[in-house]
Amino acid sequence: MKTPLPADFVARLRAQYPLPEAEALLAALDGTAAVTSVRRNPLKAVPCVADGGVPVPWCSAGRVLAERPSFTRDPLFHAGAYYVQEAASMFVAAAYAAIVADAGAAPTRLLDLCAAPGGKSTLWRALLPDGALLVANEPVRVRAQILAENLTKWGHPDVVTTSGYGTDFAALRDFFDVIATDVPCSGEGMFRKDETARSEWSAAAVQACADRQWDIVSSVWPALRPGGYLVYSTCTFNREENEDMAARIARDLGADVLPIAIDPAWGVLTDPAGSGLPVYHFLPSRTVGEGFCLTLLRKHGSAPAASPRRQKGRGREAKATGASLVAPWLTESGRYRLFAPVENHVAAVSETLYDAVQRVRDVVPTLTSGVLLAELKGKKAVPQHALAMSVACRADGFARVPVDEATALGYLHREAVVLPPSAPRGYVVLTYGGLPLGFVNNLGARANNMYPPEWRIRF
Repeated sequence: MKTPLPADFVARLRAQYPLPEAEALLAALDGTAAVTSVRRNPLKAVPCVADGGVPVPWCSAGRVLAERPSFTRDPLFHAGAYYVQEAASMFVAAAYAAIVADAGAAPTRLLDLCAAPGGKSTLWRALLPDGALLVANEPVRVRAQILAENLTKWGHPDVVTTSGYGTDFAALRDFFDVIATDVPCSGEGMFRKDETARSEWSAAAVQACADRQWDIVSSVWPALRPGGYLVYSTCTFNREENEDMAARIARDLGADVLPIAIDPAWGVLTDPAGSGLPVYHFLPSRTVGEGFCLTLLRKHGSAPAASPRRQKGRGREAKATGASLVAPWLTESGRYRLFAPVENHVAAVSETLYDAVQRVRDVVPTLTSGVLLAELKGKKAVPQHALAMSVACRADGFARVPVDEATALGYLHREAVVLPPSAPRGYVVLTYGGLPLGFVNNLGARANNMYPPEWRIRF
């Protein structure tokens, strides 16, 4: 790094941490390189880069790679076979295990409030059982589009992506079993790989971040049911944004701070600031990955988790024109409710989640709801890219044509695609390495590339 560590940061770290721990961390931030880690998608189990590397100790699906490949040039990355995620942040898998152990059951509704670009959201979705609802939210619209893209590629149908603020969700009182808040922070955990994080850091920024974090958590708190769980995390080291914030949430909002089972061999540091709370720090001097800190809290009170069964009494029904055209494209089509998220489009959500999804759509700006299946054009239904990416798409719903790496990359670049003469006419799914890449419309002499223009790769 050309930018030196901020002097105030160094002084504060030495004051807040035991001195040997502080010196080791400072040496790691300036003297070691950031690592690359990936996490396999259990829905799309094909051989891929996630087969190599060293296991991430706290997340069975994670791997630390010896070197960083070109993910942009790997079609399986775009097909959703794996996600590139910072290793320390995969610790949410341990937090999830602690929630299930404490509650005695898996949660049925989880909100990831500050979710872009999607690393933790895809992991939450992999951990949750089928039939549970994940709402992944990002208030910044441009970043929310990236979040929606990554969750679409992940391929699970029980997901809603939104672009709102904590105050929007407050209207969903006692709605969620778990709320995950990976809050905006001063970014000290990025110092090993981001010059900007170093140059923009200041003690004043730390306090401003702490104030903002409180506003975020307190605004969304009403949406967490009594007895529900808050997963609070940052990518920073200081006490103000971690231990002090956990203590304030517990004291002022009413919560207990819960322990998470860890293996001492992982190197996770618990409460270096001496607050007496189980607050889990990941330091690059001790663990694989960058700086990360996580705290698990349980809201005071008790209330049952939401039933996955459809609630009666909602007067509004959204019916989709053209449902008969697209229902045969779905596996277990009886599991889904088809509806029109916008005019002339058809989407599918799990029948048991339909009412919950509509409640979210009523109060928060929504980008995706379940799986977008088709755009209706007259009497035609044009399949949408999300359908090809989803595990809800029937394997025999469309003809599938395997392609080589060069053709796959050309398709992802939105170049013209040449199919073999034997390929059937009409809408065809291209596959690579056993996974769908997306649709083309094979007209015979040419095949129209239907890959989303905004997702086109550039190399």
